[in-house]
Amino acid sequence: MGTENPGRPNFPMRPPPGPFASAPPTMTPFSSSRPTPPSAYPTMTPFSSAGPRPLARFGDQSVPPPPVTSVPPAGGPYQQFPTSPSPSTAQAPPIRAPPQGQPPFQPRASQASASSVSFPPQSQVPPVPMGSSPQSVNFSPSGVNVPQPPTGSLFSGPRPNIQPTFSPPDSSYSAAKSTFQPPFPGYPSKKSAVSQTPSPFPAQQGSFMPPPPASSSPFSSQQGSYAPPPLVAASLGYQSRGQMQHPSSAPPIGGIQSLTEDFSSLSLASLPGSIDPGCDHRTLPRPLDGDVEPSSFTKMYPMNCNPRYLRLTTSGIPSSQSLASRWHLTLGAVVCPLAEDPEGEELPVINYISTGIIRCRRCRTYVNPYVTFTDAGRKWRCNICALLNDVPGDYFANLDATGRRIDLDQRPELLKGSVEFVAPTDYMNRPPMPPLYFFLIDVSISAVRSGMIGSSLAQPQMMVVSDLDDIFVPLPDDLLVNLSESRNVVETFLDSLPSMFQDNVNVESAFGPAVKAAFMVMSQLGGKLLIFQNTLPSLGVGRLKLRGDDLRAYGTDKEHLLRLPEGSFYKQMAADLTKYQIGVNVYAFSDKYTDIASLGTLAKYTGGQVYYYPNFQSSIHGEKLRHELARDLTRETAWEAVMRIRCGKGIRCTSYHGNFMLRSTDLLALPTVDCDKAYAVQLSLEETLLTTQTVYFQAVLLYTASCGERRIRVHTAAAPVVTDLGEMYRQADTGAIFSLFCRLAIEKTLTNKLEDARNSLQLRIVKALREYRNLYAVQHRLGSRMIYPDSLKFLCSYGLALSKSVPLKGGYADAQLDERCAAGFTMMALPVKRLLKLLYPSLIRIDEYLLKPSAQTEDFKNIMKRLPLVAESLDSRGLYIYDDGFRFVIWFGRMLSPDVAKNLLGADFAAEVSKVILTEHDNEMSRRLMRILKKLRESDPSYYQLPYLVRQGEQPKEGLLLLVNLIEDQMGGTSGYVDWIMQIHRQVQQNT
Repeated sequence: MGTENPGRPNFPMRPPPGPFASAPPTMTPFSSSRPTPPSAYPTMTPFSSAGPRPLARFGDQSVPPPPVTSVPPAGGPYQQFPTSPSPSTAQAPPIRAPPQGQPPFQPRASQASASSVSFPPQSQVPPVPMGSSPQSVNFSPSGVNVPQPPTGSLFSGPRPNIQPTFSPPDSSYSAAKSTFQPPFPGYPSKKSAVSQTPSPFPAQQGSFMPPPPASSSPFSSQQGSYAPPPLVAASLGYQSRGQMQHPSSAPPIGGIQSLTEDFSSLSLASLPGSIDPGCDHRTLPRPLDGDVEPSSFTKMYPMNCNPRYLRLTTSGIPSSQSLASRWHLTLGAVVCPLAEDPEGEELPVINYISTGIIRCRRCRTYVNPYVTFTDAGRKWRCNICALLNDVPGDYFANLDATGRRIDLDQRPELLKGSVEFVAPTDYMNRPPMPPLYFFLIDVSISAVRSGMIGSSLAQPQMMVVSDLDDIFVPLPDDLLVNLSESRNVVETFLDSLPSMFQDNVNVESAFGPAVKAAFMVMSQLGGKLLIFQNTLPSLGVGRLKLRGDDLRAYGTDKEHLLRLPEGSFYKQMAADLTKYQIGVNVYAFSDKYTDIASLGTLAKYTGGQVYYYPNFQSSIHGEKLRHELARDLTRETAWEAVMRIRCGKGIRCTSYHGNFMLRSTDLLALPTVDCDKAYAVQLSLEETLLTTQTVYFQAVLLYTASCGERRIRVHTAAAPVVTDLGEMYRQADTGAIFSLFCRLAIEKTLTNKLEDARNSLQLRIVKALREYRNLYAVQHRLGSRMIYPDSLKFLCSYGLALSKSVPLKGGYADAQLDERCAAGFTMMALPVKRLLKLLYPSLIRIDEYLLKPSAQTEDFKNIMKRLPLVAESLDSRGLYIYDDGFRFVIWFGRMLSPDVAKNLLGADFAAEVSKVILTEHDNEMSRRLMRILKKLRESDPSYYQLPYLVRQGEQPKEGLLLLVNLIEDQMGGTSGYVDWIMQIHRQVQQNT
């Protein structure tokens, strides 16, 4: 018995869904001092081992041919399938009208059934969002029944194949083969979909096909049912406003699609008789193109802010709490409010002189492209809380026939997702203060000897405060000067620093009292405090103990205490500094332990950052310090800032992660913030079921610009609500996910062992891949394949990289405590693109480019091809650059031509290259190398990459600088990429 169609394979169908309920959350793998949303894995899986047999592959000779008669079975098309022991409780979703301002949904020809439907004409034009509306989310009008597969039907169609498929290189390829070489080494093999489209199942006499449920939502799959999700991008079948069907005609209706594979996979089966893993490391997915900003919703929501300002971990927002509990990759966002503007674009600055700032009177949302105007333009509806607000008289404009304001082209705030408003005086607690930079410099003997402070000229006057317990400031009004008026005095003072302390033999440091004195000077104005510290604070308040070499603490419950500040002085000091709008940047120079965990706390809670220069020598590291200090002083900086993120109805922010002080439950205090800072936030659903079809987010930064103007920077974005878990995975953003994962893991190291943080990261990845595998386990014969959506093809690669990063890797012997803490503070503040480059750095070969007779610009682009981070990528005859955004490692192969080494290194080419300082020589090859380094630095100017040279075989330099950073190799007892993949896959299969 079966669905008998001529020439069609007999596909087993899914069992009807049962009333599966997600288990209540028990614990989250990452815990921190801030609240986190529940993300526990459900205790029950919707798939049982007694389900229908796997789908037969096309071309499998063991499968008997299907019956050829077209007569339907007497008992109806469902007779051959056994009844589920647990009755289905899935119900058709209620009919929902489209949200204000959004066009009706038109079903795709290939997704609707064969019956026709007429659409009643609309009686009135609904209000629409300003600008061009989301052009790809089309919802059906109220009261219109769009044909859908029955909720409890066994004939739920498969998901359409949205992944590009590569044809196998061999025409004799059969779908029954387990693996084949992909056309592009280094990327996963995407299986060609070899299947036939089954014919539609029209209702016939004697068959028991229930009527299709009425639904207006394009994302109508129910929890527990596995109907095909609609696609959510214009390229995936949505119609733009200009392509909408006429309301009175129905689109053509097609048949149910075939069971194609819309996921990527890796075959991990071992060869018979072999103990080696069956995974070819050359086929593993690698992020060799770096961070790729999400673009699938650019056409869908063209008025969203640029992703560099705000990125969601998934662009498909779950419609229910039960669906969110099955999304194990954390629901959240990454916000970089002052990110540098996209090339060729500039944020519009709007000054409401007469009307004042237009905001919702209930939720205080700022007017944006997604608000809608009604009542002939006299009212506007908030897109966040749906409240109807009055339009001020000076802001009034008539609406045209389509419901748009006639002055739309003159209103950038109604067209663009990112704008700046000039804030009126009621947004100020005090008049804007001038930018203030205060330098606090360690002048102990170790600081002088390292060359941390400059050359010599005339010596200015110096006053000494000897009472460390009762700090006071002599001549407080004369310690701050206007730079334009007193530039010569400042320069003279800086030049005289070394001579002032060249005879100093004091090894002590009164760091705490100095910070208190700086606070007393700056408290009236606020500003930025730059601290240059070379030794462990040892005098007065805030003195610290030498605790970094406590071997006994590692591997115990007390291990995390080493990564926390000692005592309460530094956190309390940071709170006082934040209260008076003082941000702190710490520049740490030392070859000994200086307790970065404590010093960095000042930067963490004041919106600052930590610069770490271990073993600082001015002759080697001076250029790096000079560049990064100049960047700190000249980049765009916001002063006296606060930030708040607003979410649509039913969504709320539960925890924030980054360098800031939380002033209230949702207000981030940022004394200083710049374009190199990003902040992560975790989201959760407040309501059991979302009733809207689109969710909006608005990140707002209120700050004082360096020009002295108070401004409000507003970033607005929209995302669709989905009812299908697979759609959430397909719309995932790996960059945003790992930006949030990184912050959660680092925070977990402050309360747990390093091993616990790594295990929590791995557990999240396993749960996510297992949940995704369960979606397809009934439909497809997965066998030994690891499957994942194309959007998450780098999930395992970045997971391995993060577990091997400096803040998380190994134990005591794998990284110095100060280095580990400094890296943690840095990564907590990095934007997505910079963080991903640090996790998976660039490795490029350059000797072929240097040897070309005439190098062209296009040749330079060709050599930028990144290589996998594995020792196999290194050729002993080559020259390579490793670039993680913070330093260069230039690797000279043992068999590299001596002429190349001589041209680049000069007379020192035969010496130990790790002791050679790279400089430009008078030859074309050296100049080309310097141009390459310059271009790489210009691509990301936030940090200065200092070049470190190493020759193949020179230990321990080669191991410390390069080999340990080839994260895909096994090193020091850690897993390689292949082993990591196999380990993840085994855990995924355990409970599938």
